Amino acid sequence: MPEKILRTEYSEEMQKSYLDYSMSVITARAVPDIRDGLKPVQRRLLYDMDDLNVNHDKKEMKSARIAGDCMGRFHPHGDSSIYETMVVMAQDFKRSVPLVDGKGNFGSIEGDPAAAHRYTEAKLREFTDEVFLKDIDKSVNFVPTYANTETEPEVLPVRIPNFLLNGSEGIAVGMTTSTPCHNLTELCRLCLAYVDNREMSIDEMLEIMPGPDFPTGGIIANGSELKSIYETGSGRIRLRGRLKFEKASKRGEKDKLIVTEIPYTMIGAGIGKFMQDTASLSENKTLPEITDIGNATSSDGVNIFIELKKDSDIKRVSNILYKKTKLEDSFPVNMLAIYNGRPEVMDLRGILTAWLDFQHEILTKKYTELLRKEEDKKEIQEGLIQACNIIDLVIAVIRGARKRQDAENCLVNGDASGIAFKDPGLKDQARNLAFTKRQADAILEMRLYKLIGLEILELEKEYKKTVKAVKEY
Repeated sequence: MPEKILRTEYSEEMQKSYLDYSMSVITARAVPDIRDGLKPVQRRLLYDMDDLNVNHDKKEMKSARIAGDCMGRFHPHGDSSIYETMVVMAQDFKRSVPLVDGKGNFGSIEGDPAAAHRYTEAKLREFTDEVFLKDIDKSVNFVPTYANTETEPEVLPVRIPNFLLNGSEGIAVGMTTSTPCHNLTELCRLCLAYVDNREMSIDEMLEIMPGPDFPTGGIIANGSELKSIYETGSGRIRLRGRLKFEKASKRGEKDKLIVTEIPYTMIGAGIGKFMQDTASLSENKTLPEITDIGNATSSDGVNIFIELKKDSDIKRVSNILYKKTKLEDSFPVNMLAIYNGRPEVMDLRGILTAWLDFQHEILTKKYTELLRKEEDKKEIQEGLIQACNIIDLVIAVIRGARKRQDAENCLVNGDASGIAFKDPGLKDQARNLAFTKRQADAILEMRLYKLIGLEILELEKEYKKTVKAVKEY
């Protein structure tokens, strides 16, 4: 090929290339879509598990098999990113409602990593099957995969605002997304209220859903700022761990302060850091009341106990722990999502509006598709019922035809020129035939047992059901 040199301004080329790269990272990797609240890797993983029939009522499948299949068919990145996504979606301490049911070691709240994907198994949860994937073939658009060998859903038909339910965290180029989790029951009640009243105020919304509900619990210390956060889509939430005082019940025991809930930001290494900081406060005499600290956290919940000297000032100890350790921390809120193909910081009303518009979209598509199928069925049933009423003429057309096309022409267009009738009088009747092509095909493929009286009655019964379904859809 002849050499072709394009001359361009270096700074302009760099700017264009960087913007293209930035938008690719933002829309295709790091930021969730407001409609289903999922990033592309999450969406592809859930769809792949559904496509592999790893549903809640089926047996678990090896995680390595799922990750490999997703990587080969849908997600053109490493299997480690896919498996890490699966792990997070299976951890009940990171998500309000886990979407994956993991079997094996899927990590712990204290930061222990999950086992390698060759050692674990997974399947979808019932909640995911019902709320995220139901009617996926009828309600959303499918687009070509990266290899253009098959198709994948553009978005999942999620029936609740998952962007709020399970939150999101992601770092893109020049922007980040950070949305807290919310309580499922409160969120559903808010959705129902918003359907009834789209003009409701933020104050009315916060009466139904008072604020975030992190899976690790904790107390929101700046509740008065939540209204501003939900109105603007950004801000900071101050989270405190929950402390419970337990007085010694028998001789030899000591009074204890027990941490039963922690700030969401303490997940992982934060628990170990808190224990180290607390021990340092005891050693440097800032909190001489503390005699020992231990961690009895398990799958049942957080349980960090702090042993105290007798008659310690519990309020003072608590205040210093909140002030000097990560037992009080801030969670940055920046509710950034992809809305109409663009990254946008969403307020609470905008999120609910986008969710409701999406529900209208997927339900319209679903019932339009169901209506089309029922109307096709109705057309064929009407043709078969009509054919049964003039069965002698239909049989004469079929017997007198030299080939299928002649019979079809006669049934559809009344063209009897290619039909050899034994009774000449039937030829005039045949000229009045006007079945549709779909009806003619069904008649020509109809089996003879369908002419039995009970079968005809059953056909009429099914036709009434179809008419009712058409009206409903």
